Amino acid sequence: MSYITRFGGNSRVAEPQFRRARKFFAEARPELLATVRLGAPLVLAELGWMAMGLVDTAFVGHVSAEALAGVSLGAILFYGIAGCSGGLLLGMDTLVSRAFGAGECEEYRAWLWNGIWLAAGLVPVVMACVALLEPVLVATGIAPSVLRTARPYVRALNWSTPPLFLYFALRRYLQAIHVVRPVMFALISANLVNLAGNWVLVLGNLGAPRMGAEGSGWATCISRAYMAAVLVTALAWHDRGVHRTWRWPAWPRIAALVDLGLPAAAQMGLEIGVFSLVTVLIGKLNAIQLAGHQIALVTVSTTYMMPLGISSAAAVRVGHALGRGDRAAAARSGWTALGLGAVAMSAAAVVLLTVPRWIARIFTVDAGVIGSAVVLLRVAAFFQLFDGLQVVATGALRGTGDTRMPMLTHLAGYWLIGLPVGAVLCFRYGFGAAGLWAGLSIGLILIGIALALWWWWTARTKLVVGFQRDT
Repeated sequence: MSYITRFGGNSRVAEPQFRRARKFFAEARPELLATVRLGAPLVLAELGWMAMGLVDTAFVGHVSAEALAGVSLGAILFYGIAGCSGGLLLGMDTLVSRAFGAGECEEYRAWLWNGIWLAAGLVPVVMACVALLEPVLVATGIAPSVLRTARPYVRALNWSTPPLFLYFALRRYLQAIHVVRPVMFALISANLVNLAGNWVLVLGNLGAPRMGAEGSGWATCISRAYMAAVLVTALAWHDRGVHRTWRWPAWPRIAALVDLGLPAAAQMGLEIGVFSLVTVLIGKLNAIQLAGHQIALVTVSTTYMMPLGISSAAAVRVGHALGRGDRAAAARSGWTALGLGAVAMSAAAVVLLTVPRWIARIFTVDAGVIGSAVVLLRVAAFFQLFDGLQVVATGALRGTGDTRMPMLTHLAGYWLIGLPVGAVLCFRYGFGAAGLWAGLSIGLILIGIALALWWWWTARTKLVVGFQRDT
């Protein structure tokens, strides 16, 4: 029986579906170009952000394994607090982009000032929490050689909090109004500042004292002050009327930002917190495994920056479409971003599988640390695709105002499944750091699948169907 004869009876049914698919892809082509134009600078900005961590790790890694382990521990604990708190500003993605999409100039400027006020209120809270880390580190039983480098590094890093939070607020505003090149420039050029700072302070050049890990913290602090200054300048240049709209905080707006941002911050806290706890647990094993963990963590955090930039673009594009009342375009924006994220992270998985030893050698010449990092990088290759799906879906959902479902999936995937499985593999079955990473990999795969399905349901029932009914 021929193919046409066998399946021809279904052609009339399939034809409308084919036409709808062809129409979708035709309409998605300009959306793809728009997402790339917005997302590419944000991806480069995120990579620039991680490049600063890579520079810190590379400089400190050539001091000693203990220094590298101390920076690993101090950095992830600092970001566990600062990153989680900064997540409260993620509501600006939704509110500013919708107001911008609707053409309401005064509205989106009002969200800017209230975002800055919220950031200012968070700074002393974050600095106080970071200062309290020292007794916590001592109580956890971390090796004394690691503590000797971690404590001064965290103290120096803590002074970067004020410019960091100003940068957070300004970045969310600028990208939501489609001003992304200054964000990219700030982060890429800040790497030169950080590189020079590490060369001088970590290694003791130009007559400066050789400060090791602490010097890396001060170099990061200086580079963040520079980043904030660049975005202040960009804001004054691209939105010249913004200074005339200055206002005191409006508490209903602050409450709206917190309402959207709190679940997003909780989600970030759950994600950062689980890797922070894993870092502490690996720190109980030995410095070699902790140093290998740091190399693998910095590497996968770098690959994560690609879908994270796409995620920010997805939140903005979905928010703009909803602001102008085009829910079908919002659905296309989310699907386009998901496709881009999947392609980027599939490529990352191939790299981690094929050249893990080359990657590890960038950071250290220690054979033991290289061997530990190679194992973890190969484990990480298996969750790259799902990591991309979950972060881009999170951004698209944030554009619709949904920040709660990503929080719930991260709670279940990481803390109820991934961490317990990883702890059993590590401590009961003796797989060490690789066991913890395997458990987190399982959790992350489940998170990626769940959020991709949730976006499919949201796009199908709340965006496209709703749009068709309205029209």
